[in-house]
Amino acid sequence: MKHLKLFVELTRLSKPIGFMLLFWPCIWGLTLVYNFNGEIVTYIKYSILFFLGSVMMRSAGCIVNDISDQNFDKKVNRTKNRPIASGKISTLLAWFYTLILCSIAFLILINFNLFTIFLAIGSMPLAFTYPLMKRYTYWPQLFLGITFNYGLLLGWTSISEELNIIPIIFYIGAIFWTLGYDTIYGFQDIKDDEIIGLKSTSIKFKKKPSIFLILCYLITIICLVTIGIFMKFNYIFYIFLIIPVFHLFYFQIKNLNFNNSESCLKIFKSNNIKSFLIFINLLFGKIFI
Repeated sequence: MKHLKLFVELTRLSKPIGFMLLFWPCIWGLTLVYNFNGEIVTYIKYSILFFLGSVMMRSAGCIVNDISDQNFDKKVNRTKNRPIASGKISTLLAWFYTLILCSIAFLILINFNLFTIFLAIGSMPLAFTYPLMKRYTYWPQLFLGITFNYGLLLGWTSISEELNIIPIIFYIGAIFWTLGYDTIYGFQDIKDDEIIGLKSTSIKFKKKPSIFLILCYLITIICLVTIGIFMKFNYIFYIFLIIPVFHLFYFQIKNLNFNNSESCLKIFKSNNIKSFLIFINLLFGKIFI
């Protein structure tokens, strides 16, 4: 029981916001490309597979991150009690868990077409090098956005078996969305990160964070409007788009207290709601096209 508790803590399974933020782009890409005039079984099947894959890969990513950052985590109040940093789980055992999780993820992946399989494998270097970025660049959140939203492309290719400009534009918008919300998340550790020499967009834009967030979210909305045009969605899509726009610019930016860790975490977690709103928006766009 103790080992199970430590495993859950290590993989953050008790904090679903992590794997949900990985899952939503997958379902966005799948929903955008799927023909809802035909059968729905494949859509449900692939949605379940993407969900399970997101849980596996997010869990593996957390372990790799903790292995990479264990010496830094010991110096940060929020992370010093993590299983690897505190010595409760050995690095060797952590790598073993990672291997098991990645193996399960691969078994899930092979249910898709070859194009999607190879495209997914191509993302592995991103997933395993992201934890190192905060040591060398002020833009680790950008690398996280590239990595975390890769599933949007996979969702699209799982049906189409090819890429075109539509999922790529959506992917760019999702990257800037992650760039925004993870900058907010980073403000929780900004003081400790500055002391130990780690970098982030939170530190880079700490003097005028709201302007940076507005720019990121504005690009996200422009990309959403653009794919609506490309997909020839009707006015219902644009009307319902007002809700996530309100969430991003009013609820997140206007209500955010950058100096309060609880406020930053609350706003960060609210992106799960925003993701669901985008999903519903896409669903309406496809159904009422």
